[in-house]
Amino acid sequence: MVTVIIPAAGQGRRMNSATNKIFLPIQGKPVLIHTLEKFSAVDRVSNFIIAAAEYEIDDVKNLVAGKFSKPIEVIAGGSERQFSINNCLQLVPTDSEIVLVHDAARPLVSKTVIENVIDSAEKFGASIAAVREKNTVKFADDDLFVEKTLPRSNLWEVQTPQGFRRDIIFRAYESALKDHFVGTDDSSLVERIGIKVKIVESDSFNIKITTPDDLIFAQHVLNN
Repeated sequence: MVTVIIPAAGQGRRMNSATNKIFLPIQGKPVLIHTLEKFSAVDRVSNFIIAAAEYEIDDVKNLVAGKFSKPIEVIAGGSERQFSINNCLQLVPTDSEIVLVHDAARPLVSKTVIENVIDSAEKFGASIAAVREKNTVKFADDDLFVEKTLPRSNLWEVQTPQGFRRDIIFRAYESALKDHFVGTDDSSLVERIGIKVKIVESDSFNIKITTPDDLIFAQHVLNN
């Protein structure tokens, strides 16, 4: 079994919208529904746990009601993304072997990427979707003077989904909670307990809807 955790409690300030971006329409359908449909199409996905802002729980429940055959639980998120996911982990069924975490606002993820991350997590224990860095990246000091140019061949831009064997993601979160550590993503929590994370090459379509331009891009991709 594979449980999919969807953090959806973010504020999305860069969208400049009074409406949470997960409710914004693409082709007349909310972003969140597009995202859930992608994962529902994967046979091994068994259930979903969505972390929503407390004041939007009923809105999310009403949005997904009756649209999917796989169980969906909607719970209150925390003040940080990591705390929201920790809340969701408490509800992961004991028979779920793999836990996927995916941003609610990444509706263009492909079925192939999802399946490859699941396969990789089963084999290696921890896996993330990512794309190769296309730009030259500089490392600067506190005064904004370049110290060195990083080798682009070794740089990857991390996306979601990120997949983990159940025991690994639970250990990583327990350790982070104990040490009051807040990471930038789930794999950073896994890395700090000594587990190697395998990269699955994704594609540039798997963007996170963050700005109004991203909505236009997503609309164009789906139209074509």
